[in-house]
Amino acid sequence: MQQAPDVAPVLQTAFAFWSSKVLLTAVEFGVFTRLADRKLTAAELGGELELHPRGWYDFFDALVAMGFLAREGDGAGAKYHNTDAGRLYLDAASPRYVGGILVMLNARLFQFWHDLPTALKTGRPQNEVKHGRKGIFEELYAELPKLEQFMSAMTGLSRINFEALAERFDFSKYTSLCDVGGATGLLSTEVAKRHAHMRCTSFDLPPVEPIAKKAIAKLGLSERVRTASGDFFVDPLPKADVITMGMILHDWNLEKKKHLIRSAYAALPKGGALVAIEALIDDERRKNAFGLLMSLNMLIEFGDAFDFSGADFQGWCREAGFTRFEVVHLAGPSSAAIAYTSAHAELVARRAGRRLAQGLAQGAG
Repeated sequence: MQQAPDVAPVLQTAFAFWSSKVLLTAVEFGVFTRLADRKLTAAELGGELELHPRGWYDFFDALVAMGFLAREGDGAGAKYHNTDAGRLYLDAASPRYVGGILVMLNARLFQFWHDLPTALKTGRPQNEVKHGRKGIFEELYAELPKLEQFMSAMTGLSRINFEALAERFDFSKYTSLCDVGGATGLLSTEVAKRHAHMRCTSFDLPPVEPIAKKAIAKLGLSERVRTASGDFFVDPLPKADVITMGMILHDWNLEKKKHLIRSAYAALPKGGALVAIEALIDDERRKNAFGLLMSLNMLIEFGDAFDFSGADFQGWCREAGFTRFEVVHLAGPSSAAIAYTSAHAELVARRAGRRLAQGLAQGAG
């Protein structure tokens, strides 16, 4: 008799929201930040967090079982403390803190994902817009404190990928970079810190510029990292040898994705490069579950926005005139999709543009 397949993966996935909510709640309550380098009993930690005694042991021991907390001993006298990963990524005092995005997940997306069935049936956003409120970007850019909080959350999420790009991409052939949608200037500063010859520009909407200037100045990099402001759907992009877009393209529909790629091509010189950092879906759409789930999240947030594969990116970039492509893995589920211009491609594109203009002129005549 053939052995039945293991049911555990089915149940683990079905109940995954339990463990997710425990971790998100722990970050919201500041469990890891409160512990820092200390070791506390359940009563001490629960008392500091003002939690009811009923939940102390279940809550903290669940975090131990899930690998997010460590515990010395058993029973009432046992001491809880941070794991190395918890101290590095979940303590708000750590420079590599990623908890900001977890707080946002708990406050916003957890509830919106409840309406995934509706999103799949309608193709429409299921966020604040559904309830007659402003969209996330409109809301954020209207108030500086909210915008700063959002930028801080995204910084933690993006840092590991930006560090990896700065180390793995060959910047020796280039001297300038423009990061489109640069937020706090993090990608630009990570590149500048590692490559002294590079001059970088962080480009974003006007309300973001003072936030970026402050972050860049704090690192002492203002001489090599500047800011520029504008609307990347209206204004031309600042010219640079390398143009980067970190988690930008997936926010938009296909038409706007292609517009951004064409704008990047127009701003690049011969031999320049466009780098898109995303949770790239594998070309066969079988392996990168996080990338596929992120694409569903784009459905919930924006409706027609979506994530994509390296092959998708290559096709869109080839239409714009790029001629060489590669994908470089960065960290976890994220990769850099890279498209390069060439002297030949630029000449062909210019000639095609001239022929089109001549044809339009003759038609008008």
